Amino acid sequence: MRRIVQLSPLLFVGGVVGLAFDHTLVSRAMINPSSLSDQYDFVIVGGGLAGLVLASRLSEDSSTTVLVLEAGGTGEEVADTINHPGRAYYAGLVNSDYDWKWTSVPQPNVKDRTMAWPGGRLLGGSSAINGCYLVRPSAVEVDAWHELVSGLDGADNWTSEKFFAAMDKSETFTPPLQDIQTIGNIQYVASSHGSSGPLHASYPAYLPQVVNHWTGTLANVGIHASSDPSDGDASGAYVTTMTINPTNWTRSYSKSAYIDPFYRPNLHILTDSPVARIVFSGTKATSVEYGQDRHTVNVAKEVIVSAGPIGSPSTLMRSGVGPKDVLDAAGVSTVVELPGVGQHLQDHLASGVVFTTEAETAGSVNANTTNTYSTTPEFLSYVNPAIAYANTADLVGDAASFRDEVMARLDTSAAQVPSSDSSVIAGFKAVYTASAEKLLTTTSGQMELLLALNSPGAITVQAALQRPFSHGRLYINSSNPFDPPVIDPAYMANPADLTMLREGLKLARKIGQTEPLNSVITGEQSPGANITTDDQWDDWILDNLHTEFHPSCSCSMLPKDLGGVVDAHLKVYGL
Repeated sequence: MRRIVQLSPLLFVGGVVGLAFDHTLVSRAMINPSSLSDQYDFVIVGGGLAGLVLASRLSEDSSTTVLVLEAGGTGEEVADTINHPGRAYYAGLVNSDYDWKWTSVPQPNVKDRTMAWPGGRLLGGSSAINGCYLVRPSAVEVDAWHELVSGLDGADNWTSEKFFAAMDKSETFTPPLQDIQTIGNIQYVASSHGSSGPLHASYPAYLPQVVNHWTGTLANVGIHASSDPSDGDASGAYVTTMTINPTNWTRSYSKSAYIDPFYRPNLHILTDSPVARIVFSGTKATSVEYGQDRHTVNVAKEVIVSAGPIGSPSTLMRSGVGPKDVLDAAGVSTVVELPGVGQHLQDHLASGVVFTTEAETAGSVNANTTNTYSTTPEFLSYVNPAIAYANTADLVGDAASFRDEVMARLDTSAAQVPSSDSSVIAGFKAVYTASAEKLLTTTSGQMELLLALNSPGAITVQAALQRPFSHGRLYINSSNPFDPPVIDPAYMANPADLTMLREGLKLARKIGQTEPLNSVITGEQSPGANITTDDQWDDWILDNLHTEFHPSCSCSMLPKDLGGVVDAHLKVYGL
């Protein structure tokens, strides 16, 4: 029976085989449209992070045929930009032809601002253009998520124990260079990592001396230094692992880890081939239409939708799977009414306190055109790795009282859910309650703090909201499959989010005012000393917040009666 499997990003989380970038193998894996077969066992929609991993794993069986349809290009023309992680800061692919360049609708709670939502439009997806962070969640977070699906068949595959085992399987960990470990005060436990997976997990070859002050400063504001952030407790301060290949200091991502090392005649990858829709006979997927000219390829077993948090729900809706009112308004015939498609949309919001400095930063090295070190692979492996995760008590003091305030807004917040469907509303309440009751009073990180050193003369301490209580949606409003979807993340619809981000930025300011980091800071540039009251902070935040590029949950794995889109086997309900 042909079915649809939807693979979505499941958590906000991000490997070694020392393999060189072999363009010969890559060219053999890609195919010309004229070489396309009429039918494949599996057709994968989207050659991004998840799609290429699945293509690699499925094609290990030489009797199975697999086709990946990727909307963007191979990325070969910009391989130098992709391969050097630091290029993401100084000459990245955001706003290029390799970026989807999505935008949100105006956000009424953020001064009607329209927000940019970048996304990788090339093989590897956003893993080809992102910051290479490989940060594991805490076990308490994964287990809270598991409880939401605990009644579903297959739910036991989503416990924290099995989640971390899967992460171990995916990576090969390499310890930091000795001088890098000393500068960053890096602590790790090798046994908490994988040792034979395809994805590299390591550290940059360059760290500014400023990083040496990070964990000590955080300890002085009450946030402990973590000795093992990958063992199921991600709280505290540390220098995190990155997806960096330490054999040549290049980016390790889904294409370089899972596709480039292999040539398999049963795996075909077709680029520049955006999917228009999945074609059904009843509720069985029979083929996939792609390209502006609507070419068709037949499917024998499964279509796997792995086009990310924007592309996946859009593809389902264009194919007739989604909320009926949305499909009717767009002029798309309904195949399966599934109200949760595009709902439960969440994102991380961030801003930062910028301090001035005369100390060396990565930004100052890059800006020095006479310094040849700035063009070396070692320097260009640098991505800001010093982070910390603050819990609710670190931010507001009385975590239990804050939780009670959040829960008191449950019904008011549920009334703002952009759906009249009872299952979607029930799902919102379930996720909201789990976030409040299971996590707000634990050590779970509610705010990410990040030391950003990629601008000359500046040290930024960024604060990023990790678990928003504001949920939005995305939907299609046209039958044209190549029109962009409508993206409404409903930023700051719940006042708890603004409170948390404000307190996170106050903490960021405090960090910059605390030794030893303060010893290399000469002043505060932004928001500036005139911003002191909560009202002033809130006004400034609404002008300056931005996405941290982590949208998720738009094809949620939840029970169907909670507005879920996929079950615990990642199969789309009704198909």
